[in-house]
Amino acid sequence: MAFLSIETLQKTFRSRNGETVTALEQVSLAVEESEFVAILGPSGCGKSTLLQIIAGLMAPTSGRVTLAGKPVVSPPRDMVYLFQQYTKSLFPWRTVRSNVAFPLEHRAGIGRSEIRDRCSKYLRMVGLEGFEDHYPWQLSGGMQQRVAIARALAAEPRVLLMDEPFSSVDALTRLELQALLLDIWTNQRLTVLLVTHDVDEAVFMADRVAMLTSRPSTIASVVDTALPRPRDAMATREHPRFLALRHELVEALLRRTPREHSHG
Repeated sequence: MAFLSIETLQKTFRSRNGETVTALEQVSLAVEESEFVAILGPSGCGKSTLLQIIAGLMAPTSGRVTLAGKPVVSPPRDMVYLFQQYTKSLFPWRTVRSNVAFPLEHRAGIGRSEIRDRCSKYLRMVGLEGFEDHYPWQLSGGMQQRVAIARALAAEPRVLLMDEPFSSVDALTRLELQALLLDIWTNQRLTVLLVTHDVDEAVFMADRVAMLTSRPSTIASVVDTALPRPRDAMATREHPRFLALRHELVEALLRRTPREHSHG
């Protein structure tokens, strides 16, 4: 069995006018430990819904998620979800250090000095040494997202789930954060699931890219990026394999039409 297993997930919602809407249908994906997988798909196809089910934040209508063989029915301690809206996930009244410490404060068996050491370690890792006593509103968007990453890492998860984490920063900051995350992933050997609608980002970062169809979503294909590591911001993007894969995935996204679907 795979380390993280997503088995025939289905999710239906009741719309405001009382109709049943199917967001996800028969979604299955197996992710190995320490693998970096990107989930790519058109806007509104249910990528965030899928990630929230994987995180145990939302129950599927049917199907199941298992982590290390155990069913995920609530947020597992070994898994951390990094939200797209970092400004909403950070506490403006807490300092940078206090924000990073937050997930550790109510954990049994972790003393104050260990929390402090862990916060320092991960703030150093994301390049925020010297900003421990600043408040989020005193930092740029990119620095705030680094705080959110440090907080996620301080919990020392085995799995990091990321919902379009770089979509609200400028292009240069995005490249810097992508490089930072890849460095951390290489050193920490986390299992990472990255939801994105950015083809370049998916191909640049991931080992494999899972492509979702339009709603009701299922996985249309899973492709192995087969690009050499470590990845380089310039050289990787000029690699013939990168260009070919980018072309193939953009074409698939542009072709996206709702699948024929029978309610038999």
